[in-house]
Amino acid sequence: MSIAAVAHRHVFGYKGDVNNSIAYLDEQTVIYPVGHNSVLYNTESKLQKFIPVTEKCEAITAMAVSVNKRYIAIAERGEKPLCALYDLHTLRRRKTLSTMETESKDFVCIAFSADAKYILTQTGAPDWMLYYWSWEKAKVMASVKTANLQADRNAALGRAGDAAASANIGSIATLASGLGGGRDGFGSVVYQVSFNPSDNTQLCVIGNGIFKLFRYQEGMLKLFSVQKLEPKNYLSHCWAADDRIIAGTEDGKIMIFEANGELRAELTHSYGPSATPRCISTLLAYSKGFICGGSHGSIAIYDRNEDAPGGPLVAGQQPGSKDMYRKVKELTMHDDNAKVTNMALSPSEDNLVATTETNQLFALMLAGTEVKGEESRFEMFSQPFHHGQITGCDTCIRKPLVVTCSTDRSVRVWNYLDSTSELVKYFPEEAFSVAIHPSGLYILVGFSDKLRLMNLLIDDIRTFREFTIRGCRECRFSNGGQYFAAVHGNTIQIYSTWNFENLGNLKGHNGKVRSLFWTQDDSRIVSAGMDGAIYDWALRDLTGSGGSGIKREGESILKSCNYTCAIATADGRSIFAVGSDKTLKVRKSRSSILMDTLKWLTPTSPLSNRNFSGRMMFVGTANGTIRSMKYPLTNEPGEFQEHQAHSAPITKLRVSFDDQYLFSTSEDGALYVFKISDKEGRGLKRDREIVYADEILVTKTDLEEKNSTMAELKTRVEELKMENEYQLRLKDMNFNEKIKEVTEKFMQEIEALKITTTVLRTDKEKEEVRHEEELGEERERHTRELSELETVHNAKLMAEYERYQELQGRTTELQAQWERQMREMQAAKEKALSELTAHFEARVREKQAEIDQLQSELHNQYLEFTETTKETEQDADTEILEIKHRYEKKLKEEREIGLRLKGENGIMRKKFNTLNSEIDAHKTEIGKMFNEEKKLHGVIKSLEKDIAGLKKEIQERDETIQDKEKRIYDLKKKNQELEKFKFVLDYKIKELKRQIEPREQDIQGMTHQIKEMDVELEHYHKANSNLELTIADLKLKLRAAEKEVAKEHARVKAFAATVKRFKVDLNECVQYIQEPKLLKTHIKNLYQKYCLVAEPNATTSSSSAAVQPSSSITDVQQEYARQREHLERTVASLRRKVTKDQNIHRADNVRIMGENVALIKEINQLRRDLKGTRAREKAAEIALKHTKLVEAESRSHTPNPGTEGVSSNSLRLPSVTSPSPSPPALPRLEQQALPA
Repeated sequence: MSIAAVAHRHVFGYKGDVNNSIAYLDEQTVIYPVGHNSVLYNTESKLQKFIPVTEKCEAITAMAVSVNKRYIAIAERGEKPLCALYDLHTLRRRKTLSTMETESKDFVCIAFSADAKYILTQTGAPDWMLYYWSWEKAKVMASVKTANLQADRNAALGRAGDAAASANIGSIATLASGLGGGRDGFGSVVYQVSFNPSDNTQLCVIGNGIFKLFRYQEGMLKLFSVQKLEPKNYLSHCWAADDRIIAGTEDGKIMIFEANGELRAELTHSYGPSATPRCISTLLAYSKGFICGGSHGSIAIYDRNEDAPGGPLVAGQQPGSKDMYRKVKELTMHDDNAKVTNMALSPSEDNLVATTETNQLFALMLAGTEVKGEESRFEMFSQPFHHGQITGCDTCIRKPLVVTCSTDRSVRVWNYLDSTSELVKYFPEEAFSVAIHPSGLYILVGFSDKLRLMNLLIDDIRTFREFTIRGCRECRFSNGGQYFAAVHGNTIQIYSTWNFENLGNLKGHNGKVRSLFWTQDDSRIVSAGMDGAIYDWALRDLTGSGGSGIKREGESILKSCNYTCAIATADGRSIFAVGSDKTLKVRKSRSSILMDTLKWLTPTSPLSNRNFSGRMMFVGTANGTIRSMKYPLTNEPGEFQEHQAHSAPITKLRVSFDDQYLFSTSEDGALYVFKISDKEGRGLKRDREIVYADEILVTKTDLEEKNSTMAELKTRVEELKMENEYQLRLKDMNFNEKIKEVTEKFMQEIEALKITTTVLRTDKEKEEVRHEEELGEERERHTRELSELETVHNAKLMAEYERYQELQGRTTELQAQWERQMREMQAAKEKALSELTAHFEARVREKQAEIDQLQSELHNQYLEFTETTKETEQDADTEILEIKHRYEKKLKEEREIGLRLKGENGIMRKKFNTLNSEIDAHKTEIGKMFNEEKKLHGVIKSLEKDIAGLKKEIQERDETIQDKEKRIYDLKKKNQELEKFKFVLDYKIKELKRQIEPREQDIQGMTHQIKEMDVELEHYHKANSNLELTIADLKLKLRAAEKEVAKEHARVKAFAATVKRFKVDLNECVQYIQEPKLLKTHIKNLYQKYCLVAEPNATTSSSSAAVQPSSSITDVQQEYARQREHLERTVASLRRKVTKDQNIHRADNVRIMGENVALIKEINQLRRDLKGTRAREKAAEIALKHTKLVEAESRSHTPNPGTEGVSSNSLRLPSVTSPSPSPPALPRLEQQALPA
């Protein structure tokens, strides 16, 4: 019996909700948190070291690394906030800082001073206290409240619905990026604190509406009085090299403050071509300026402008940011939609690491890149991690692979020996479960609609087969790989891996199956479910039809426990299970009896006992720790070793086939790899050395495409080689020629310079002789001038001495006068002082009298107070005696009631026992109702979604109906107004029609005339088009003739070149005139070259061959002259014809233009006449209205029943025909006339 030792080997993951969660320790080492550990990752060796948290830690909330990279402070959430400090050289804990004075459960941010002697810790809700520590003494130097306590308490009370929610309220401000917090109504929230790098006594605190500066003085933190600004949500800040504070806000503003809190400048963090402002979640200072990170993966580098003016802003001055810092570069990340939460820069400022809210780490090498130049993109720092809960995990035998699936809709394959990510595949929906074949070539993935069997290719995960199993939450391959089991609701289906035949269905569970386990020989399956049942299935013969070879041989049902995991030993005789009742159960000898062995396990604990060796057991807990149990188990609670791993409940545990590695996954998205060894730390003994397979699957299509691509690339490489060699040869030739030219040029220049040097040397010698002569003359002249100046200055000196004597006498007189005035002023001062002394002494005596009077009044009031106090005490004693008698009487009554209640208690105890038996009976019913409740909850959720959708649709339709009704009302109102206006316009239209009819006839005639002119103009256009076609045809003929002429020119040139070559060759033959044999040979060659090529069958002599070319040249010249003359005559006639047509066309255009001008003038005259007619009509209406009003007034004195209706109608008519801006028919008429 022993406990297997477990050591952290590697972890794939990152905990992103930690403030200041990443830092460089040196050029190769980066530290960041994962789960309940801080990981030191070496970028060169890819090795990791781990710093675990304390035992009672609930979560890591903040980190800080000292400036000298010697210490790290880690803030932990627990019953009380705790800050642990570690030595990064030894990885041992140096100090633990904790305070009992706070109600908070965590420190939301921490910071080191520049000399690493002091540390700041900021607590979270509800008190928001800032503590200033001397950490080596573990002493609080000072503390101060940084946020509004009452606002936080009111917000917390307004939201408190349960104890768990209020317990986690301290984690709201754990992100420096400001997620949640004040924007959700929790009042003021602090996001970051820091020291001034050059002054340990100055502190800065920022948050939602908080920008505060403190000074440590006299054992207290005193608040600076800073410039009042509009409240902003400050998310991050840093100290620049010149002791300025750079703060970033949620609305994308970068605020630059002086060390005294005065605003120095302000600029907007805009990103991308659209210059959209982005939220600033993190800031990082470096030697040239600062780096800004924000939402949507935006990172920008700002450099300091050395020419910027200094000094703070004055009243009325706008912050000018362009002169202080300028954006020099925008950096791009792969994850454009994720917010940048933290950044870290290496000590040499060559490398930058950034983290995002999706738990990913990105790295960028800044060294060697031009800051203003080339495009830079971040690359993955180590591996891409999960950023959601990991729901499935499995490992294989033939390869060192682990496969996981997560709620982030991805399936990932990890190599635990190389610590790398082999494959990552994202799917459009979430994967519920995953299993990998023992060969490492296939995986099973359960989705909401189907279970898919996929191939692991070299660079992809490709679906091969689909099974109609919806929402498969658990699937497992058998150890031999020939079968796989998948859960379909409460049924377990078994399939053949090779022919995909359904070999049987295991039915018996009433609830969802949560766990499957194959025994070592694949003859049994152990299943556990939410219904509290564990079944042991024997698979005797799976080749038969109908599943007749499947038998349920063992079962254990405990409805009060929802099982989450069940495993068995190699022979299948013992089964171990964990569930919701916080106990580890074991069943031996295939009996149905389960006994509790460990009662301190947390619920939903995955359990792993690899059946190949059967020598160890590991249990995962809900708080993220892994326990290595002492195995075999006994009836008494056994020993175990607990290892810190995850920060959330563990979801899966797996052990490698050779029992060398343990894998754990959790809801925090991390995958831990542990090395397993015996109690002394030695690796477990292997029966034989395992050689892992390195084969991969490649489809034939992919292989053919790669081969064809390789062949194309090889061909392209060969072509490029040949092309480059050719280009190199050309360049060598060009460069050699250039070198030759430059050498000749420089040699000529050298000769010219030598001549020039000789000439200049001669001139220099002449100039030296001349300058020596001039220098002698100047010396003589200066000697004469010096003697003259001495004489003049001696005379001036005597005059100044006499003036000095005179001024000294005047100074003596002024001194005596000043002393006399001082004595007079001293006497006046003493006199005034005596008068003031007498006056104030009198006032002092008056005040002393007043003090005496007040003291007497105070004594009288004290006597009155003493008397009143005595009377009050006497009244109180009397009242106390009365209350004592009253309560003694009440106590007696209560004792009697107590005796009576004792009797009733006996009766109630009997009833209680009766009710207990009823409760036990009802528990079974509650179990059933619990399952029904779950089903109903699902139905209710779906119905609530439908109701919400329908309510939203009803609301949208109500809004649409209201808009339609409002529109109808407006249209009705507008329609009434238009009917009134229509009546007026109808009357006006009738009047105007009578006036416009004759003019319309004239316009129609003119329109007809314009149409005829348009027809004529169109005819001319067609004629011009025909002429243009004729010209184009002639141009083509001209081009053809020019081509023929060019050919003839080329032929002539070729003939001339032939003659020239012949002359050269003939000249060479003449050289052998004294040697007949050589001359004969060259003459034959000459004949074959120039005579036989042109006429192979010719046998004429060389003299006749020379005559023929001359005659052909004459014929060519004559033909060329004849064609040229013909083409010139043709071109001349065409030019005359085109000129004539252009003149005719120009005359027609002038005539048509004149007619259009006349028509426009006539139209304008008609418009003026119409305008005059309207004015006369308006005047007539006004006169008519006035006349009718006068008649109505005259008739009102002599009323007549017969004329009353007429007068009323006449009075109504002006209102109907009241003038309006302009009738709508008139603009329509003008629009018709304008195009003409």
